[in-house]
Amino acid sequence: MPERVLIANRGEIAVRIARTLTRLGVASVAVHAPEDAGAPHVHACDVAVALAPPPGGGSPYLDVAQLARVATDQGCDAVHPGYGFLAERADAAQAFVDAGITWIGPPPAAIELLGDKIASKATAGEAGVPVVPGLRGTDVDADAVARFADEAGLPLLLKASAGGGGKGMRRVDDAAAIPAAVDAARREATAAFGRGELLVERLIAPARHVEVQVALDEHGGAWAIGERECSLQRRHQKLLEESPAACLSPGERRALHDAAVRLARAAGYRNLGTVEFLLDVSGGAASTEGDGRGGASDGAGDRPFFFLEMNARLQVEHPVTELVHGLDLVALQLRIADGEPLDDDPSAGPPEPVGHAIEARITAERVALAPPSGPVASTSPGGTAAAPSGAAGSAAHGPARAASPGTRSSARFLPAVGPVLAYAEPAGAGVRVDSGIAAGTAVTTAFDPMLLKVIAHGRDRAQALTRLDRALAGLVLLGVETNVGFLRRLLARPEVADDALTTTLVEELLADPDAAAALAAPPADARDAALRALVAARHAEVAAADPGPFGLADSWRSGVPGWTHLDLLDPDDAPVAVRARAVPGGVEVVVGDDGSGAPTVAAPDPRATVAHDGPWTWLHTGGDAWSWRDAPEATGGPSAAAGGLAAPLPGVVLAVRAAPGDRVVAGQSLVVLESMKMELDVAAPHDGVVGAIHVAVGEHVARGQTLAAVEEEGA
Repeated sequence: MPERVLIANRGEIAVRIARTLTRLGVASVAVHAPEDAGAPHVHACDVAVALAPPPGGGSPYLDVAQLARVATDQGCDAVHPGYGFLAERADAAQAFVDAGITWIGPPPAAIELLGDKIASKATAGEAGVPVVPGLRGTDVDADAVARFADEAGLPLLLKASAGGGGKGMRRVDDAAAIPAAVDAARREATAAFGRGELLVERLIAPARHVEVQVALDEHGGAWAIGERECSLQRRHQKLLEESPAACLSPGERRALHDAAVRLARAAGYRNLGTVEFLLDVSGGAASTEGDGRGGASDGAGDRPFFFLEMNARLQVEHPVTELVHGLDLVALQLRIADGEPLDDDPSAGPPEPVGHAIEARITAERVALAPPSGPVASTSPGGTAAAPSGAAGSAAHGPARAASPGTRSSARFLPAVGPVLAYAEPAGAGVRVDSGIAAGTAVTTAFDPMLLKVIAHGRDRAQALTRLDRALAGLVLLGVETNVGFLRRLLARPEVADDALTTTLVEELLADPDAAAALAAPPADARDAALRALVAARHAEVAAADPGPFGLADSWRSGVPGWTHLDLLDPDDAPVAVRARAVPGGVEVVVGDDGSGAPTVAAPDPRATVAHDGPWTWLHTGGDAWSWRDAPEATGGPSAAAGGLAAPLPGVVLAVRAAPGDRVVAGQSLVVLESMKMELDVAAPHDGVVGAIHVAVGEHVARGQTLAAVEEEGA
């Protein structure tokens, strides 16, 4: 067992690794960027070392030379890379090995092999593991993709050869869109991985995404530690993960486990890793490359499956495997890295699964209905990205409807930033929280948006679902908008309860206006109840500050209390009118877009949490988080008056696609922003002429900043 371990990461995974090291009596060393000086992972370790900004810019968490120096200076005999950042970089692993420091992960050669989708698929084919039919090679250009489309048919999926997490991934439904999709995929792949090579595959849909956790030691031992169901995804990013995969037959489970171990052995793998598969649930036969339709299945009715990729690291979703199998996977990584066998008995296997576990990734995102000509998200924020560490749960295939660039979803997901004003973790039977934040944490666009994970374990899937929903309702996180409400509403869908999951389900729901509206926001009666709770809380605060009659939060007058009119705006600047007046026992509140609804008496809820951030009042009540601000006395301004396009999120300008004087049509992309690894097209709100462009490529912009103006013709 190592004596002193450098954790070359940040956020919730660094905290989680430190927890195991502390339990085992192993000293831990944290590293932190300047903005992370007070982060929870810094306090979770025995020693913390500040990292200097790299001379050429970029994240210090990616500065291999500096991290290796820190490990040496601190006397570390091992390094754990977590996930994201350095975890799947063969050069980083080699640098630490060359410095005499044990890399807690697979050998550099295995990382390099499996990090290349083309090479890994070739290895899978040689090992008799079926792979999706596709086109691979360094010469995959638009012409080659078009020829493959003629042979294989549409839709197709383009992927970056060098990485995952949905970056460099494009779905193609129309042959005419191939050149633009290839260009976009190459640009994203080069930006994310430094390489623009692509592969193209036939789209398998409907399908389920199932992955197998493997562990291999240097003594020939190999375990398949169960599997995880990861089909609930949005734009190739996992949202919810569970174990075991309830959809599998015994034959399918054996075949997947056997195929995962065969591939790992063929790749010369050691330590923990995850082999990801696509299970074809279309009901039809599918030809494959490799040995057989669906691997070594011995069930007559078993469905075909295909190898996608192998993640050479610990996965974001590893807690569900730990809860079901009763293992500490980080401790297992340490043992393997130290040369120990998986078990003293070579014939022994991993512990059998007990019960069911489900994980929810909590990300800093603003979820709302998209306006008719609002921004179009080209790439989702990463959750491996999606993780503060940069790790991403990559999905294999896009939605069956709506996901190609320019296709609009009825809901939009935009990165959110802000200070964590209030934070309380849920508790209860079977509930686990892996978190990288605390009250006072500043969430910025510097890192990926995953803040924490909430995991629930139960005796069966139904109990795990119930416990997870209850835990999410009890999570208090104010000051930063998150996807918690969206996940709770997704969990309540009948498709989820019935385990009728596919990799396309979420995108299909979001493409449907009614389903998207139900997922994007709570129902109106929940909003009205929250507004009443907000008014009651504000009234109580004012009364507590000045208990005299002139301190009441109403239009005070002698005799009958008067009404106070509140004009509020939500985070999307949608107005709501509220009237309130103090009455015995509380506050009488009228909620309605015009303030004319039925009056209801509201009293302060002792279970509610209230926080303030400038003009914003945040409220957690009824299992949801809300925020409103008082509408300014004057609205509109230059941006609104001149047909201006405001930045919907803070970020960097990637591209400007129009110039003053250009004629544009509604929905045409004018400016492309990037924030938290998401590209966002900001489109013209109507037909007209571009009057001005106020930003340039490379410029950092704030949310609400005017980017351009489009003068409506004939207005």
